[in-house]
Order: sequence, then C-alpha cells, then structure tokens
Amino acid sequence: AGCAVAGPGMPDRAGTRRVERPMRHGYHLGVDSLGKERTMARFIILYKGEATDMSEMTAEQASDIMAKWGVWMKGIGDALTDVGNPFGPGSSLVDDGSSGTAVSLNGYSIVEADDMAGARALADGHPFLVEGKGDYAIDIYELMPVPVG
Repeated sequence: AGCAVAGPGMPDRAGTRRVERPMRHGYHLGVDSLGKERTMARFIILYKGEATDMSEMTAEQASDIMAKWGVWMKGIGDALTDVGNPFGPGSSLVDDGSSGTAVSLNGYSIVEADDMAGARALADGHPFLVEGKGDYAIDIYELMPVPVG
C-alpha cells in the first residue's frame, strides 16, 4: 500500500513533486543500504535451540548441513536480504544493573515479505526445522522503521 501526503505526483507547498512512498503501520519503509526505496517489509528470523558447533562435526556432517542451508537459501531467492550470522556466547543485562541469563539464540537471517504470513512461508523447508523433535525453533519479528520527525 502506498501513501502520499499531497497525492502522488502532486506538488507540495514548496512546488516540489511528492512521490508515493510505501507505508506499513504508519511508517515509511525507507531505503535499503544501497539507497533503494524499500517496497516490502523486512523480518528478522531468530534461531533458537542448542545447535552443535560446526567444529564438533565431521566434515561430512558439516557439508550435509551447509548443503541444506544452500537449498533453503536458493529456494527463497531474493527474499533473503541478509543470510545473517551465527551467534557466539551471549550475556544478558537487566535494567536494575544485574545480569540475567541470555536466551538460547544461535543466529539470525533477514528476509523481505509482504506480511508475517509471507515471512512464515519462507521458513518452509528451513534446515533448522527439519528434525521434528521440538528441540529447535524459529522466531520471526517484523523489523519496524525507526520513526523520525
């Protein structure tokens, strides 16, 4: 859905043309890191569960896992805007100055989709969800633009 303050292509008080800008939840989606206007919402996928460190796997096991990731990444194509990174050890800070226990997150990826249903659909066939034992989970959050002005 688009939004235009003075109407698409209509001049504003300064005589400059207004362009239609994509909006979501009342915020302009903004531009990506290359300066291109974003037209879809972005979602962060957080990987939860105690994953085995690749250094503790055999070469065959590591190759098998990386092949599954490759199939998933190829399958979602350009919707994958940031493959992400695995996480190392974590720490948690509490607003009262104490330390908490970091949750068991082990990585992230960022995807673009029309909506949450579309983002969830991109997780189909994800290698993190193939065991079916309930040991691993994916949490998906929409990344909201920072409100300015």
